[in-house]
Amino acid sequence: MTRQAFIARLREGLRGLPPQAIADIVADYDTHFADGAAAGRTEAEVAEALGDPARLARELHAESTLTRWKEERSPSSAAAAVFAVLGLGAIDILILLPILMTVGATLFGLIIAVIAVFFAGGVVFAAGPFMDLPGGPAAALLGGIGLMAGAASGGAVLSLASIGIINALVWYGRLHYRLLKPALQS
Repeated sequence: MTRQAFIARLREGLRGLPPQAIADIVADYDTHFADGAAAGRTEAEVAEALGDPARLARELHAESTLTRWKEERSPSSAAAAVFAVLGLGAIDILILLPILMTVGATLFGLIIAVIAVFFAGGVVFAAGPFMDLPGGPAAALLGGIGLMAGAASGGAVLSLASIGIINALVWYGRLHYRLLKPALQS
């Protein structure tokens, strides 16, 4: 994304804020692009590092309304702040909740499958030598060990994936807490 496209999308999302606030925000993000260019980064790299301009605009809009409520303490500014944060949360729920439910259900299913394969490997390892399986007792023992090792490896990969997802959710929660913290402390 180019600098002009990023700034245009940011301006579009900031509609409704006072013109001076929009100018200050745009100048701040223009500075990010200038600093990036001075550091030898392309406009696309800087835009990617800054994130989605529409999302930034929603967060900045919510932050601005929270700041206005903190300064004015009027019912209209309180309502604007509540609706801005709820709007941010509603979009998160509509987009994030189905994704999280799908990822969570998939992880749960894979964990159950890994546990089942591990126990199946144990059964093959323990009972295989006493059954008439193709390849004889040695193949049954090695097959059982292989199933259990594969399940243990799969469990380790699932653990790493779960940790990564939880870390991403914590980061995302902190992002919203950063917006709400000034309003909660006053």
